Amino acid sequence: MNGVALAVFIFFFLAVTVMGFLASRWRKAENEHSLDEWGLGGRSFGTWITWFLLGGDLYTAYTFVAVPAAIYAAGAAGFFAVPYTILVYPLIFTFLPRLWSVSHKHGYVTTSDFVRGRFGSKGLSLAVALTGLLATMPYIALQLVGIQAVLDVMGVGGGENTHWFIKDLPLLIAFGVLAAYTYSSGLRAPAMIAFVKDTLIYIVIAVAIIYIPIKLGGFDEIFSKAGEAYAQINPATDKPRGSLVPPEMGQWGYATLALGSALALFMYPHSITATLSSRSRDVIRRNTTILPLYSLMLGLLALLGFMAIAAGVKVDNGQLAIPQLFENMFPDWFAGVAFAAIGIGALVPAAIMSIAAANLFTRNIYKDFLKPDATPEQETKVSKLVSLLVKVGALAFVLTMDKTVAINFQLLGGIWILQTLPALVGGLFTRWFHRWALLAGWAVGMIYGTAAAYGVASPTQKHFGGSSAEIPGIGEIGYIGLTAFVLNAVVVVVLTFVLKAVNAPDGVDETSPEDYTADAGDPGVKVELPKVTEGAGH
Repeated sequence: MNGVALAVFIFFFLAVTVMGFLASRWRKAENEHSLDEWGLGGRSFGTWITWFLLGGDLYTAYTFVAVPAAIYAAGAAGFFAVPYTILVYPLIFTFLPRLWSVSHKHGYVTTSDFVRGRFGSKGLSLAVALTGLLATMPYIALQLVGIQAVLDVMGVGGGENTHWFIKDLPLLIAFGVLAAYTYSSGLRAPAMIAFVKDTLIYIVIAVAIIYIPIKLGGFDEIFSKAGEAYAQINPATDKPRGSLVPPEMGQWGYATLALGSALALFMYPHSITATLSSRSRDVIRRNTTILPLYSLMLGLLALLGFMAIAAGVKVDNGQLAIPQLFENMFPDWFAGVAFAAIGIGALVPAAIMSIAAANLFTRNIYKDFLKPDATPEQETKVSKLVSLLVKVGALAFVLTMDKTVAINFQLLGGIWILQTLPALVGGLFTRWFHRWALLAGWAVGMIYGTAAAYGVASPTQKHFGGSSAEIPGIGEIGYIGLTAFVLNAVVVVVLTFVLKAVNAPDGVDETSPEDYTADAGDPGVKVELPKVTEGAGH
C-alpha cells in the first residue's frame, strides 16, 4: 500500500465530500421541493459554472482511464475520442440553444418531456426515457470502475484472496458518500465539486505531459518503444497487438466510431441535464465555443497510453495502465494528487448521471403513467430515491462484470442512445416526422444495434465484444451505432411519407415556432431564478 498517495487521495476525497454536503446551501432557494431546484440547480448557472459542470460531466474517469487504456492496448485506434470531441461542438451549437429555449418556455426537465410535448406521444416519450436509462447505467458503472482502478493500484482492499466484502469495501464507502451528498444537494453538489475536479485534472495533465517524457527520454523514444510493442504478435489473435497509425482496413471503423460518438454525446440524459441547468440561451452558445479547450486536454491525455508502454507498465487489466503509470513515475505525493483527480473525475459525472436518470424516471414514467397528479414535492422525493437505486444498479454492474471490457458496455450504451437523435434533434427543427414513424425507426435501430453488437466476439468475450461490425451493402467494418442510426432514419422518412399519405392521426404539438428562440427574460418563459435566503452564499 502506498501510504503517502493514499493520504493525499483521502484528503481530497474528504474535501469534496464536505463540499458536496455544503452545496445544499449554495444558491439555496425558498422552494427546494421541485425538480427544477434539486435536478437542475434552479436553472441558474452562469457561463463558468456551466463550463465546469459540462466539462465535469463529459470528461470523466472514462477519459482518464479508458481512453489511454485503449491506446495502451491497441494503439492509435483509441484516438477516436479526440476527433469526436472536436466534431461535437459545432453540432451542438446548432441545436442546444433551441432545446434550452423550448425547455425553459415550457418547463421541460428531460428530453422525453420535449418529445412528448412536440409530438403529443407518450409512447415515443417512454421509448426515449427507457433508452436514456438503459444507456446511462453502464456509463455510471464505468465511473465506478475508474475509482476501483485507482484503489487497486494504491493497494487498498487487499489481494486476490481477500474476502470480496473487504476487497470492495473502499468502493462501497465511496459509493455511499456519493449517494448521500447527491441525495442531499442534487445537481448543486457536482457543480461545486467540478471546480476541484477540473483544476486537478489540468494540473496532472500539464505535469504528466512534461515530466514523464523527460524521464523516458523524450517523445522519439516513447513512440519508438510503442511501435515495437505494437508490432509484436498477440497470441490470442495471431495478429499484431496494434499500430501507431490506424491501418487502411480500420479506417472506416475509426471514422464511423468518431462520427457516431459525436452524434450520440449530447443525446445522453446527463449532457442535457447539465445544459438545462444554465440560466440563459447565451450561456449555452458561449459554452459551445470554450468547451473545445477540453479536447486539447484529451489529446494530451491520450498520449499517456504510449507513455505507459514506453515505461514498461505491465498489467492484465488495461484499465489499470494509467494509474500504474502514475504510481511508477510520479513521487508518492503527486501520485496521490493524480489518483484524486481520477477519483473525483468519477464522482462528478456519476452524480450528474444518476440525477439525470432519476429525472427521466420521475417525469416520464412515474408522472406520465403511474401518478399523473403528482405534486412537485412528490416528484422530487421520487427522483431522490430513484437516484439512489440507479447508483445501486451501477454498483452491482461493476461488482459482477468483467472489468477489462467496461468500455464495450459504455459503447453499447452509445449505440442505444444514438437512436433517440431523430426524435430529439429532428423535432427541434421540424414537425414533419410522424410520431409512429419515429417510434418504428427507434425500434429498428435498437433491435439491429443490439443484435449486431451481440454477435461481436473478442478474445475475452463471446458476445458484446466490441462495437464494430460489417456495414451491410458496403462490406467495410464500421461502427454499429451509426449503421443502426442510418437504418433508423430511413425507416422514419419512409414511414412518415406512408402515414401522411393515409392521413394517420398525428399528435398535438404544444410548442410554437417562437418558443425555440425564447430567452429567460422573454414573456411567458416558465423559469424563475431562485430566491436566495438570508445568510446563504451567492
